[in-house]
Amino acid sequence: QVQLVESGGGLVQPGDSLRLSCVASGRSFSGYFMNWFRQGPGKEREFVAAIARGGGRTMYADSVKGRFTISRGDNPNTVHLVMNSLKPEDTATYYCAATLFLGRPPEGGNEYWGQGTQVTVSS
Repeated sequence: QVQLVESGGGLVQPGDSLRLSCVASGRSFSGYFMNWFRQGPGKEREFVAAIARGGGRTMYADSVKGRFTISRGDNPNTVHLVMNSLKPEDTATYYCAATLFLGRPPEGGNEYWGQGTQVTVSS
C-alpha cells in the first residue's frame, strides 16, 4: 500500500523556522517529482514547492521563494521542506505529493497525496 507520511508541523511564532519531512513507502518513488502543497483556512489548496526526480531542479511559489527550501533525502523516497522566516499567512495544512509532472497536483491513479501536517504561525 502506497503511503506518504508528513511530519514536522507545529505551532511557531512569526520569524521562526520549521522543517517538514515526507516519507513515501509502498513503491519506488525515484521516478517521481516530489511536491509540497498547502491549504490555509478558508483557502484553496495551493502549490508551495517541488523538486525533480534527481533533485537538481526545484520550483517555488513566489510567496515562499527565498524563505523555503525543498530537498530530497539520501533515500529518494524522502523529501524535506525547510521553512524560514515564517509568517502568519503561512498557516496551513501542508501536504506532500508524489507526481509525474513537476508542480502539478496528483490526478489520481498512480499519483499520490499525503494526509497533511498542520503548521500554525501565530504570536
